[in-house]
Amino acid sequence: MGIQQIVEQALEDGYLTPSMEAEVGRICDTAAELSVEEYMALDKLMGALLTGEVVAVPRKHFINVMEELVLSEAITRVAEIEQASHKSLDVGDIAAYALNRLPPLYATTEEGANYQRQRAKAELQNLIKQQVIEAISRYLDRPEFYPERQAIRKSEDSSVANQLSSLLKDYAPGYEQKTS
Repeated sequence: MGIQQIVEQALEDGYLTPSMEAEVGRICDTAAELSVEEYMALDKLMGALLTGEVVAVPRKHFINVMEELVLSEAITRVAEIEQASHKSLDVGDIAAYALNRLPPLYATTEEGANYQRQRAKAELQNLIKQQVIEAISRYLDRPEFYPERQAIRKSEDSSVANQLSSLLKDYAPGYEQKTS
């Protein structure tokens, strides 16, 4: 769907969904140059947003506590392996594999997140460890096919510390405390 179609849909519906907004952003980011029609459509959308003719639907704010727990476990295990052997493991691949085999634990409040953390540590810690260990095993045993595959978001710096920092920022906001 192009920018003009998205704008027409937003004007017809009276709202701009997060996925519509993301698609417009993706088009703008990847296009070498936008056409005059696309600029006009964006201008029309901006005017409609400013007048209230179109309302931007807010993104829901929630977290999956399981992501924090899996990342924490994966980081610990990967660090142990990388220290003992000089192999480099991708924490994102390992976490994704484990998360696909574990139940999600969503929360919309800090209290809900704390409850989910406590519940998971009491009831699911062994399952989390088991799935992370399985993910690492699968990662180490995987064949080197599709070398051209690309990460969802490629980073300039591929050090483990920066991969972890990036993952934590994406999946567990507030996990890393900022120092002042």
